[in-house]
Amino acid sequence: MPEKINEDEVNEIEPEANEEGLQMSFLDHLDELRVRLIQSVIGVTIAFAVCFLFAKQIYYFLEIPVKQQLRKARIQDTKTKAGSLDLNQIREGETLDYTFAQETAVEGVRVPQGTTVPVKAVKQDNQLALVLERRWAVGSAIVPEGKAITTILKEGENQNTYGEEDKLILRSVTGAFTLYVQVALYTGLALVIPFLLFQVWSFVSPGLYDHEKKYITPVMIMATFFFTAGAGFAYKIAFPAACDYLLAWQTDGGFRTLLDAEDYFNLIMLIMLGLGIVFQIPTISFVLGRIGLITSGMMLKAWRHAVVGIAIIAAVFTPTPDAFNMMVFMVPMYALYFLSVGIVWIFGKKRQTDEEAMAGA
Repeated sequence: MPEKINEDEVNEIEPEANEEGLQMSFLDHLDELRVRLIQSVIGVTIAFAVCFLFAKQIYYFLEIPVKQQLRKARIQDTKTKAGSLDLNQIREGETLDYTFAQETAVEGVRVPQGTTVPVKAVKQDNQLALVLERRWAVGSAIVPEGKAITTILKEGENQNTYGEEDKLILRSVTGAFTLYVQVALYTGLALVIPFLLFQVWSFVSPGLYDHEKKYITPVMIMATFFFTAGAGFAYKIAFPAACDYLLAWQTDGGFRTLLDAEDYFNLIMLIMLGLGIVFQIPTISFVLGRIGLITSGMMLKAWRHAVVGIAIIAAVFTPTPDAFNMMVFMVPMYALYFLSVGIVWIFGKKRQTDEEAMAGA
Protein backbone atom coordinates (compact mmCIF):
# COMPACT_ATOMS: atom_id res chain seq x y z
CA MET A 1 0.00 0.00 0.00
CA PRO A 2 1.28 3.51 -0.80
CA GLU A 3 2.52 5.40 2.13
CA LYS A 4 0.12 8.06 3.36
CA ILE A 5 1.49 11.60 3.04
CA ASN A 6 0.95 13.94 5.88
CA GLU A 7 -1.00 17.09 4.80
CA ASP A 8 1.30 19.26 6.88
CA GLU A 9 4.28 17.99 4.87
CA VAL A 10 2.45 18.82 1.59
CA ASN A 11 1.75 22.35 2.79
CA GLU A 12 5.43 22.76 3.61
CA ILE A 13 6.54 21.49 0.16
CA GLU A 14 4.13 23.59 -1.96
CA PRO A 15 5.38 27.03 -0.83
CA GLU A 16 8.93 25.93 -1.57
CA ALA A 17 7.90 24.82 -5.07
CA ASN A 18 6.01 28.06 -5.69
CA GLU A 19 8.99 30.07 -4.50
CA GLU A 20 11.28 28.15 -6.85
CA GLY A 21 8.88 28.78 -9.75
CA LEU A 22 8.83 32.51 -9.02
CA GLN A 23 12.61 32.54 -8.79
CA MET A 24 12.91 30.84 -12.20
CA SER A 25 10.49 33.34 -13.70
CA PHE A 26 12.57 36.22 -12.35
CA LEU A 27 15.73 34.67 -13.78
CA ASP A 28 13.97 34.30 -17.13
CA HIS A 29 13.19 37.99 -17.08
CA LEU A 30 16.80 38.80 -16.30
CA ASP A 31 17.92 36.62 -19.21
CA GLU A 32 15.43 38.36 -21.52
CA LEU A 33 16.72 41.76 -20.36
CA ARG A 34 20.29 40.64 -21.06
CA VAL A 35 19.34 39.58 -24.59
CA ARG A 36 17.58 42.89 -25.30
CA LEU A 37 20.52 44.91 -23.96
CA ILE A 38 23.00 42.95 -26.07
CA GLN A 39 20.89 43.42 -29.21
CA SER A 40 20.55 47.14 -28.44
CA VAL A 41 24.32 47.52 -28.05
CA ILE A 42 24.89 45.66 -31.33
CA GLY A 43 22.38 47.90 -33.11
CA VAL A 44 23.98 51.08 -31.76
CA THR A 45 27.46 49.81 -32.69
CA ILE A 46 26.46 49.09 -36.28
CA ALA A 47 24.75 52.48 -36.60
CA PHE A 48 27.81 54.20 -35.10
CA ALA A 49 30.15 52.50 -37.60
CA VAL A 50 27.99 53.52 -40.56
CA CYS A 51 27.54 57.10 -39.33
CA PHE A 52 31.27 57.48 -38.67
CA LEU A 53 31.90 56.99 -42.39
CA PHE A 54 29.72 60.03 -43.07
CA ALA A 55 30.49 62.01 -39.91
CA LYS A 56 31.97 64.96 -41.78
CA GLN A 57 28.92 65.34 -44.05
CA ILE A 58 26.56 64.95 -41.09
CA TYR A 59 28.37 67.66 -39.16
CA TYR A 60 28.31 70.01 -42.15
CA PHE A 61 24.55 69.52 -42.24
CA LEU A 62 24.18 70.16 -38.50
CA GLU A 63 26.26 73.35 -38.52
CA ILE A 64 24.11 75.05 -41.20
CA PRO A 65 21.62 76.65 -38.74
CA VAL A 66 24.26 78.37 -36.62
CA LYS A 67 26.25 79.56 -39.65
CA GLN A 68 23.09 81.05 -41.13
CA GLN A 69 22.28 82.83 -37.89
CA LEU A 70 25.87 84.06 -37.49
CA ARG A 71 25.82 85.53 -41.00
CA LYS A 72 22.39 87.06 -40.44
CA ALA A 73 23.51 88.65 -37.15
CA ARG A 74 26.73 89.97 -38.72
CA ILE A 75 24.93 91.54 -41.70
CA GLN A 76 22.32 93.09 -39.44
CA ASP A 77 25.05 94.52 -37.22
CA THR A 78 26.91 96.10 -40.15
CA LYS A 79 23.66 97.52 -41.58
CA THR A 80 22.86 99.11 -38.24
CA LYS A 81 26.32 100.64 -37.88
CA ALA A 82 26.54 101.85 -41.50
CA GLY A 83 23.08 103.39 -41.57
CA SER A 84 21.42 104.44 -44.86
CA LEU A 85 22.94 106.51 -47.64
CA ASP A 86 21.57 110.06 -48.01
CA LEU A 87 20.67 110.25 -51.72
CA ASN A 88 19.89 113.96 -51.41
CA GLN A 89 23.63 114.56 -51.72
CA ILE A 90 23.68 112.96 -55.18
CA ARG A 91 22.47 114.49 -58.44
CA GLU A 92 20.58 112.54 -61.11
CA GLY A 93 22.95 111.30 -63.82
CA GLU A 94 26.01 111.59 -61.58
CA THR A 95 28.50 108.69 -61.64
CA LEU A 96 30.46 107.66 -58.59
CA ASP A 97 32.01 104.64 -56.87
CA TYR A 98 29.83 102.70 -54.41
CA THR A 99 31.46 100.75 -51.55
CA PHE A 100 29.41 97.94 -50.00
CA ALA A 101 29.04 98.64 -46.27
CA GLN A 102 27.89 95.08 -45.71
CA GLU A 103 28.77 91.78 -47.29
CA THR A 104 26.49 90.40 -49.96
CA ALA A 105 26.45 87.63 -52.57
CA VAL A 106 25.93 87.38 -56.31
CA GLU A 107 24.93 84.01 -57.80
CA GLY A 108 26.40 82.19 -54.81
CA VAL A 109 29.69 84.13 -54.88
CA ARG A 110 30.48 86.02 -51.68
CA VAL A 111 31.11 89.74 -52.12
CA PRO A 112 33.00 90.98 -49.04
CA GLN A 113 32.27 94.17 -47.18
CA GLY A 114 34.36 97.02 -48.66
CA THR A 115 34.01 95.92 -52.30
CA THR A 116 33.70 98.96 -54.62
CA VAL A 117 31.81 99.17 -57.95
CA PRO A 118 31.04 102.10 -60.32
CA VAL A 119 27.40 103.25 -60.15
CA LYS A 120 25.16 105.89 -61.66
CA ALA A 121 22.27 107.82 -60.09
CA VAL A 122 19.03 107.42 -62.06
CA LYS A 123 15.32 107.87 -61.48
CA GLN A 124 13.35 104.64 -60.79
CA ASP A 125 9.65 104.87 -59.88
CA ASN A 126 10.08 108.61 -59.36
CA GLN A 127 12.83 107.99 -56.82
CA LEU A 128 16.59 108.38 -57.12
CA ALA A 129 18.45 105.07 -57.10
CA LEU A 130 22.01 103.88 -57.57
CA VAL A 131 22.47 101.36 -60.39
CA LEU A 132 25.50 99.67 -61.92
CA GLU A 133 27.14 101.94 -64.49
CA ARG A 134 28.42 99.00 -66.48
CA ARG A 135 28.28 95.22 -66.44
CA TRP A 136 29.89 93.55 -63.43
CA ALA A 137 31.61 90.14 -63.65
CA VAL A 138 31.35 88.16 -60.41
CA GLY A 139 32.80 84.67 -60.71
CA SER A 140 31.05 83.05 -63.67
CA ALA A 141 28.04 85.41 -63.42
CA ILE A 142 27.55 88.69 -65.27
CA VAL A 143 25.43 91.27 -63.46
CA PRO A 144 23.74 93.45 -66.09
CA GLU A 145 24.26 97.19 -66.39
CA GLY A 146 21.55 99.23 -64.69
CA LYS A 147 20.78 96.77 -61.89
CA ALA A 148 19.97 98.59 -58.65
CA ILE A 149 22.34 98.26 -55.71
CA THR A 150 19.38 97.78 -53.37
CA THR A 151 18.26 94.79 -55.45
CA ILE A 152 21.74 93.26 -55.30
CA LEU A 153 21.81 93.64 -51.52
CA LYS A 154 18.33 92.19 -51.07
CA GLU A 155 19.09 89.16 -53.24
CA GLY A 156 22.42 88.63 -51.47
CA GLU A 157 20.84 88.41 -48.02
CA ASN A 158 18.97 85.28 -49.10
CA GLN A 159 22.11 83.49 -50.29
CA ASN A 160 24.08 81.47 -47.77
CA THR A 161 27.71 82.27 -48.50
CA TYR A 162 30.23 82.00 -45.69
CA GLY A 163 33.68 83.35 -44.94
CA GLU A 164 36.47 82.65 -42.48
CA GLU A 165 34.58 84.41 -39.68
CA ASP A 166 31.76 81.86 -39.99
CA LYS A 167 33.94 78.85 -39.26
CA LEU A 168 33.59 77.17 -35.88
CA ILE A 169 36.77 76.66 -33.88
CA LEU A 170 38.48 73.67 -32.24
CA ARG A 171 40.71 74.01 -29.21
CA SER A 172 42.85 70.86 -29.44
CA VAL A 173 44.82 68.80 -31.94
CA THR A 174 42.45 65.84 -31.50
CA GLY A 175 39.37 68.06 -31.59
CA ALA A 176 38.22 67.08 -35.09
CA PHE A 177 38.50 63.33 -34.45
CA THR A 178 36.71 63.61 -31.10
CA LEU A 179 34.00 65.72 -32.69
CA TYR A 180 33.36 63.23 -35.49
CA VAL A 181 33.18 60.39 -32.98
CA GLN A 182 30.52 62.31 -31.07
CA VAL A 183 28.66 63.08 -34.29
CA ALA A 184 28.62 59.41 -35.26
CA LEU A 185 27.55 58.27 -31.79
CA TYR A 186 24.68 60.73 -31.36
CA THR A 187 23.48 60.30 -34.93
CA GLY A 188 23.65 56.52 -34.61
CA LEU A 189 21.58 56.67 -31.43
CA ALA A 190 19.00 58.83 -33.18
CA LEU A 191 18.77 56.46 -36.14
CA VAL A 192 18.31 53.32 -34.05
CA ILE A 193 15.68 54.76 -31.72
CA PRO A 194 12.91 52.76 -33.50
CA PHE A 195 15.00 49.62 -33.01
CA LEU A 196 15.59 50.47 -29.34
CA LEU A 197 11.87 51.07 -28.84
CA PHE A 198 11.19 47.67 -30.37
CA GLN A 199 13.58 46.09 -27.87
CA VAL A 200 11.77 47.82 -25.00
CA TRP A 201 8.43 46.66 -26.39
CA SER A 202 9.70 43.09 -26.75
CA PHE A 203 10.80 43.11 -23.11
CA VAL A 204 7.48 44.37 -21.69
CA SER A 205 5.14 42.62 -24.15
CA PRO A 206 5.02 39.32 -22.16
CA GLY A 207 3.07 41.25 -19.52
CA LEU A 208 0.44 42.32 -22.06
CA TYR A 209 -2.60 40.48 -23.41
CA ASP A 210 -2.28 38.97 -26.88
CA HIS A 211 -4.57 41.55 -28.48
CA GLU A 212 -2.54 44.34 -26.88
CA LYS A 213 0.65 43.02 -28.47
CA LYS A 214 -0.80 43.90 -31.88
CA TYR A 215 -0.31 47.61 -31.12
CA ILE A 216 3.39 47.33 -31.94
CA THR A 217 2.91 48.46 -35.57
CA PRO A 218 1.04 51.73 -34.91
CA VAL A 219 3.28 52.44 -31.92
CA MET A 220 6.46 52.07 -34.00
CA ILE A 221 5.03 54.23 -36.80
CA MET A 222 3.91 56.94 -34.37
CA ALA A 223 7.19 56.88 -32.42
CA THR A 224 9.30 57.20 -35.58
CA PHE A 225 7.09 59.92 -37.04
CA PHE A 226 6.92 62.06 -33.90
CA PHE A 227 10.64 61.69 -33.14
CA THR A 228 11.48 62.80 -36.68
CA ALA A 229 8.99 65.66 -36.37
CA GLY A 230 10.53 66.74 -33.05
CA ALA A 231 14.09 66.66 -34.40
CA GLY A 232 13.00 68.51 -37.55
CA PHE A 233 11.18 71.12 -35.48
CA ALA A 234 14.34 71.64 -33.44
CA TYR A 235 16.56 71.93 -36.53
CA LYS A 236 14.35 74.25 -38.61
CA ILE A 237 12.47 76.32 -35.99
CA ALA A 238 13.49 75.93 -32.36
CA PHE A 239 17.28 76.14 -32.67
CA PRO A 240 17.39 79.03 -35.20
CA ALA A 241 14.97 81.01 -33.01
CA ALA A 242 17.01 80.30 -29.87
CA CYS A 243 20.27 81.03 -31.68
CA ASP A 244 18.95 84.31 -33.08
CA TYR A 245 17.83 85.37 -29.61
CA LEU A 246 21.14 84.52 -27.95
CA LEU A 247 23.36 85.98 -30.68
CA ALA A 248 21.43 89.26 -30.50
CA TRP A 249 22.74 89.72 -26.95
CA GLN A 250 26.30 89.30 -28.16
CA THR A 251 26.10 91.61 -31.19
CA ASP A 252 24.27 94.27 -29.18
CA GLY A 253 27.04 94.08 -26.59
CA GLY A 254 29.75 94.60 -29.22
CA PHE A 255 31.23 91.12 -28.82
CA ARG A 256 32.74 88.98 -31.56
CA THR A 257 31.34 85.47 -31.49
CA LEU A 258 33.79 82.57 -31.81
CA LEU A 259 31.81 79.36 -31.47
CA ASP A 260 33.48 76.19 -30.26
CA ALA A 261 32.52 73.32 -32.57
CA GLU A 262 32.19 70.72 -29.80
CA ASP A 263 30.11 72.99 -27.57
CA TYR A 264 27.85 73.86 -30.49
CA PHE A 265 27.37 70.22 -31.47
CA ASN A 266 26.47 69.25 -27.91
CA LEU A 267 23.96 72.10 -27.80
CA ILE A 268 22.16 71.35 -31.06
CA MET A 269 22.09 67.59 -30.41
CA LEU A 270 20.69 68.16 -26.93
CA ILE A 271 17.92 70.31 -28.40
CA MET A 272 17.17 67.88 -31.26
CA LEU A 273 17.19 64.75 -29.11
CA GLY A 274 15.31 66.53 -26.33
CA LEU A 275 12.51 67.68 -28.62
CA GLY A 276 12.49 64.30 -30.34
CA ILE A 277 11.79 62.69 -26.95
CA VAL A 278 9.30 65.40 -25.98
CA PHE A 279 7.35 64.75 -29.18
CA GLN A 280 6.71 61.18 -27.96
CA ILE A 281 3.89 62.45 -25.71
CA PRO A 282 1.19 61.42 -28.26
CA THR A 283 2.77 57.98 -28.71
CA ILE A 284 2.89 57.29 -24.97
CA SER A 285 -0.67 58.58 -24.57
CA PHE A 286 -1.86 56.32 -27.39
CA VAL A 287 -0.38 53.23 -25.74
CA LEU A 288 -1.71 54.06 -22.26
CA GLY A 289 -5.12 54.99 -23.64
CA ARG A 290 -5.35 51.93 -25.86
CA ILE A 291 -4.70 49.54 -22.99
CA GLY A 292 -7.12 51.45 -20.76
CA LEU A 293 -4.75 52.98 -18.22
CA ILE A 294 -5.78 56.58 -18.98
CA THR A 295 -8.80 58.32 -20.50
CA SER A 296 -9.29 61.69 -22.16
CA GLY A 297 -11.40 62.76 -19.19
CA MET A 298 -8.57 61.97 -16.80
CA MET A 299 -6.15 64.00 -18.91
CA LEU A 300 -8.47 67.00 -19.08
CA LYS A 301 -9.06 66.94 -15.32
CA ALA A 302 -5.29 66.83 -14.74
CA TRP A 303 -4.44 69.69 -17.12
CA ARG A 304 -3.29 71.98 -14.29
CA HIS A 305 -0.88 69.34 -13.05
CA ALA A 306 0.24 68.79 -16.64
CA VAL A 307 1.03 72.49 -17.03
CA VAL A 308 3.28 72.42 -13.97
CA GLY A 309 4.87 69.11 -14.99
CA ILE A 310 5.58 70.35 -18.52
CA ALA A 311 7.18 73.51 -17.13
CA ILE A 312 9.48 71.40 -14.93
CA ILE A 313 10.40 69.06 -17.81
CA ALA A 314 11.07 72.03 -20.10
CA ALA A 315 13.32 73.60 -17.46
CA VAL A 316 15.31 70.34 -17.24
CA PHE A 317 15.65 69.87 -21.02
CA THR A 318 16.41 73.53 -21.83
CA PRO A 319 20.21 73.80 -22.27
CA THR A 320 20.30 77.52 -21.36
CA PRO A 321 18.85 79.32 -18.31
CA ASP A 322 16.82 81.93 -20.24
CA ALA A 323 13.02 81.94 -20.37
CA PHE A 324 12.89 82.28 -24.17
CA ASN A 325 14.49 78.89 -24.82
CA MET A 326 12.37 77.35 -22.08
CA MET A 327 9.28 78.54 -23.97
CA VAL A 328 10.65 76.93 -27.13
CA PHE A 329 10.25 73.59 -25.33
CA MET A 330 7.09 74.39 -23.39
CA VAL A 331 4.84 75.63 -26.19
CA PRO A 332 5.07 72.48 -28.38
CA MET A 333 4.71 70.30 -25.26
CA TYR A 334 1.43 72.02 -24.36
CA ALA A 335 0.19 71.56 -27.93
CA LEU A 336 1.23 67.90 -27.91
CA TYR A 337 -0.50 67.29 -24.58
CA PHE A 338 -3.86 68.51 -25.84
CA LEU A 339 -3.29 66.66 -29.12
CA SER A 340 -2.80 63.56 -26.98
CA VAL A 341 -6.15 64.20 -25.29
CA GLY A 342 -7.77 63.95 -28.71
CA ILE A 343 -5.81 60.81 -29.57
CA VAL A 344 -6.88 59.10 -26.34
CA TRP A 345 -10.48 60.21 -26.90
CA ILE A 346 -10.47 58.61 -30.37
CA PHE A 347 -8.43 55.45 -29.74
CA GLY A 348 -8.68 54.89 -25.99
CA LYS A 349 -10.80 52.11 -24.55
CA LYS A 350 -11.29 50.13 -21.36
CA ARG A 351 -8.70 47.46 -20.78
CA GLN A 352 -9.90 43.98 -21.72
CA THR A 353 -8.68 40.44 -21.35
CA ASP A 354 -8.19 38.31 -24.47
CA GLU A 355 -11.52 36.59 -23.77
CA GLU A 356 -13.35 39.94 -23.46
CA ALA A 357 -11.67 41.22 -26.62
CA MET A 358 -12.72 38.08 -28.56
CA ALA A 359 -16.26 38.35 -27.22
CA GLY A 360 -16.54 41.98 -28.27
CA ALA A 361 -15.06 41.38 -31.72
